[in-house]
Formats: sequence, C-alpha cells, structure tokens
Amino acid sequence: MIPQLLTVGYRRTNGNRRRLHIPLLPVAVLLSPLLLLAVVAGLIACRRAFRLSPVSALRTAWYLLWALPGTRFEIEQGPTAFQIGVR
Repeated sequence: MIPQLLTVGYRRTNGNRRRLHIPLLPVAVLLSPLLLLAVVAGLIACRRAFRLSPVSALRTAWYLLWALPGTRFEIEQGPTAFQIGVR
C-alpha cells in the first residue's frame, strides 16, 4: 500500500505542540513535473557517477516506498522536536 497521509508533529521552543496532516496524493500531483525531473536526474547520476543499474535503483526506491506506511521518525535537537508518521 502506498502512503496517503504524512503527519508531522513538532514542539515549539515555548513547549507548545503542533501537528500537521499532509495528504500526499495532492502534493505529488502538484509536484509531479519536478518529481519527474528529479527521477531522471537520479537515474543519470546512478548510471554515470555511481555506476549502478537504474533498474535496481528504481526497484530499491519502490521497496522503500512500499515499506513506509506505519513508519514513525522522531528527531529531537535542542529545544525543537519533530515527529513524522506515515500512514
């Protein structure tokens, strides 16, 4: 299943917590021209700079995307804290 909602929670310096819910499909549709250019540039970099097979790079990216639902990242540095959850 492809992730559909990105939840970002963060704590401000004064201690208040905020939570943002970002739907991924509309964001992907709006950014699709840039995403296409990034994929093409990444494939060229894989081939030229790292001498990797573009097919294996795409397969690995697909496996990563497939494993994302249910993933939670928590980052805390100084007074700022971020919590990211993918559903």
